[in-house]
Amino acid sequence: MSHDLFEAARGAMAFAHAPYSKFPVGAAIRAEDGKIYAGANIENLSFPQGWCAEPTAISHMIMGGAKKIVEMAVIAEKLPLCPPCGGCRQKIAEFASRETRIYLCDETGVRKTMTMDELLPFSFETELLG
Repeated sequence: MSHDLFEAARGAMAFAHAPYSKFPVGAAIRAEDGKIYAGANIENLSFPQGWCAEPTAISHMIMGGAKKIVEMAVIAEKLPLCPPCGGCRQKIAEFASRETRIYLCDETGVRKTMTMDELLPFSFETELLG
């Protein structure tokens, strides 16, 4: 089930706009509607005004009408098993559950699977705060 997410994340990475860091990243979400939403990092010369692949994918999901992340794959061209950064972890948690699976990939496929709770323990719980 995660192979199609890997392919979507890898395909999205090809669209990364990373002229400054030279660090392309792709992410793909399977939402509760069963559809896959993908995104790439998009940099801006005025750091840190660019954005990561994960919120780009989340934006596509929201604009597509979905609200929940069921599972997500992340791939970086130059760093195998690249996890989402701290800010992205909280952004993902906003739309995920503690059990949501996050797949960390290398160029050949999924190499590590984590739950959202493992990736961001003690995160803000949107059900309690929101």
